Amino acid sequence: METEQETLQTVAPVETVVENTDMAEVAAAPAQEGRGRGAIRGRGQRTGGRTRPPRERGEFDQVTIDARRVARVMAGGRRFNFSLVVVIGDRKGRVGVGLGKGVDTALAIDKATRDAKKHLFTVPRTDTGSIPHQVSAKYASSVIEIIPSTGRGLVAGSAMRTVLDLAGVTDVVTKIHSRSKNKLTIARATVAALKELRAK
Repeated sequence: METEQETLQTVAPVETVVENTDMAEVAAAPAQEGRGRGAIRGRGQRTGGRTRPPRERGEFDQVTIDARRVARVMAGGRRFNFSLVVVIGDRKGRVGVGLGKGVDTALAIDKATRDAKKHLFTVPRTDTGSIPHQVSAKYASSVIEIIPSTGRGLVAGSAMRTVLDLAGVTDVVTKIHSRSKNKLTIARATVAALKELRAK
């Protein structure tokens, strides 16, 4: 009997130590693996189920044709602003030209885009995408001419090409008769010419 009691007394502490060790390992396992809810995520791990939806494409295409930095001399020195000209269009007959000014380019682009949307208009086109008849216009110092030409595609340069391309006009030949290189006045002269078109 004494030997059995001595054996139980010596075995019991050993079993207790083993059980405590197993529980400690089980409790420490999630923290070591880093997979618990409160665990810190390692580099490169992503949370599941939260994906950003794809960005929808806007109704209009947008092109910046001219960007200038304008300096104003003030009492404390020079103050710089940005002036941008933006053309928007859906390539299906609608187009607009806008001018925006701001202390940084992002603000100027936003203003120019809103201005262009205010001045949207529809261009009368033929079934082939050309214009119904020849037209010319003058805005400030810019004089331009647009001539329909079947099968030629879009033959244009400077700001005229951007305006006509975003308007969806093709099979035309254009000519700038003035020496002006101002893209804003050329774009507005193109808009003035397109507004004179009458559908047949």
